[in-house]
Amino acid sequence: MKHLDFLKESFKNIRTTGAVARSSKYLVREMMQPIHFADAKIIVELGAGDGVLTIELLSRMAADARLLCFEINPEFCKILRGAIDDPRFVLIEDSAENLEQYLQEWGFEKADYIISAIPFIALPNELVYRIVSVCHKVLKNKGLFIQFHYSSFIQKMYRKFFDHVEVEFVPLNIPPAFVMICEKNS
Repeated sequence: MKHLDFLKESFKNIRTTGAVARSSKYLVREMMQPIHFADAKIIVELGAGDGVLTIELLSRMAADARLLCFEINPEFCKILRGAIDDPRFVLIEDSAENLEQYLQEWGFEKADYIISAIPFIALPNELVYRIVSVCHKVLKNKGLFIQFHYSSFIQKMYRKFFDHVEVEFVPLNIPPAFVMICEKNS
């Protein structure tokens, strides 16, 4: 998807897209950095958008791994279906709050990693808490939930769910972003 097309789609659906530009290569790199791809059998992506993170995840994943991608925007789903032909890729056009159900359908109890670009700041608090709660529930012990935001103040919410939260700043993104790396230890 071209940057102008992404911008147009973003403005059309700003509450669910939450971005005005595609994620930069620097943000993508920071999101990938904590993932041990050789050991990851099931990775979940929330808010796949037009596939910037999706394509990078697939390029690094093992041949026997699976990527479950959640996206609710029909236009982005159409783009993803047309752009990605990989047997490890599963596109789910549904809300991330239903993650547990889909993991079970695909034969998994727990996820190794959950990567998210959901614009939590634009969603109702109750929905945000349901999504983060289910993410915590389905992560394996020592699994990571990796989320980016354009502000760091939301990290307090993650500390309610996760024992360890690390924040990395990515200035080379429009706008600059913060990556929250949350580890489950129980």
